[in-house]
Amino acid sequence: MKFLAHGFSARFWALIAATFLGFLGIGTVLPGLAPHIRHDLGGSDRTVGFVIGTFSFVALASRFFSGPLADRRGRKIAFLSGLLSCAAAGVAYLLPLGIAGAYLGRIFQGFGEACLYTGAATWVVDAAGIDRSAQALGYLSSGIWGGISAGPVVGHFLGTFQHAAMMQVITALAAFAVLMRIPEDYRPPARSGRRQWIPASLVGPGIAVGFVNVHYPVIAGFLILHLARHGNSGPAAFSAYALMILLSRFFLGGLPDRIRPTITYYGGLAAMTVGLIVVATGPSPAIAVAATALLGLGFSFPWSSIAATVLKRTPDGERGSAVGVLSAFYDLFVGVSSFAAGVVANRWGYGAAFTMAAGALGAAAIAGRFVFPGQKANIPTPDEVIA
Repeated sequence: MKFLAHGFSARFWALIAATFLGFLGIGTVLPGLAPHIRHDLGGSDRTVGFVIGTFSFVALASRFFSGPLADRRGRKIAFLSGLLSCAAAGVAYLLPLGIAGAYLGRIFQGFGEACLYTGAATWVVDAAGIDRSAQALGYLSSGIWGGISAGPVVGHFLGTFQHAAMMQVITALAAFAVLMRIPEDYRPPARSGRRQWIPASLVGPGIAVGFVNVHYPVIAGFLILHLARHGNSGPAAFSAYALMILLSRFFLGGLPDRIRPTITYYGGLAAMTVGLIVVATGPSPAIAVAATALLGLGFSFPWSSIAATVLKRTPDGERGSAVGVLSAFYDLFVGVSSFAAGVVANRWGYGAAFTMAAGALGAAAIAGRFVFPGQKANIPTPDEVIA
């Protein structure tokens, strides 16, 4: 692959490795958290929901802190702060504080993930160069999904929630040690006036990001339950979805840099829409796996298409804030759509929830007009694809 042959520096890959370690710890703890609260700590199902949901609200609020931190103090400070907070989350889970320890852990986790991702995303773009921002973000996403995917396997192997929490501390501190050896070239610019919390130019891209991700809580919450009624292909289908995201973001993440991002954005939305509609019909196992793989392939492109476009027209000293705002829209839409999907599934069935997610992609297509103003999603020429 000619584009991959261009290569990235050892510093770039060290950043990807540190990100992988950070999210490996997060993924290791997450599957065992609900059983730990329910059985070890004696919490109710309602308590489980509140504790787990605390993460989303803290992460959403933290995006507006992590972005300015990365811009004003540096990407490295934001990244290191996120890793330390993730390590503190693991320690909080281990302390004999009962339910309060679980809440404290999720608070640290929400803040840590916000700072970790913002610092990592802006730093890898700086390291790769703005012209390769989409490919850099694709590799970063592969590290994130790799860590989250491998984490549950590691957690199951470790056997207990306490061991998983200890593993989170170890992986976060290991990533911290890696980052301490990486020099940062970014120098924060002098502050010039007061910045807007949500610049008007980011509202359209943020809404587009939000609608694209409405499908995620539907997949996470109802895919296995829905497909259990149609051949029980849920686990295989979810694995196909996650694996396709991991592979396509790694090998094809640079497409929005090579061809017009409108093509990858709307092409991704089209693939996602087909995948969701097919799944909604309750297909046979083979078709269900193929549909979720198509969904994962399509999902690999909208975020990098939007983020790369936004970052290329954003000054260096404001990119952290831009990433934070876009991520905040993600948190908001995923949180709201989680509740909406539950209501829809309860009233009209699981298939209706997938149809709702497909409909949200229509809204994402409309919002895309505010992300790529004046650009047409023309078919690329052979030279554009090969270059």
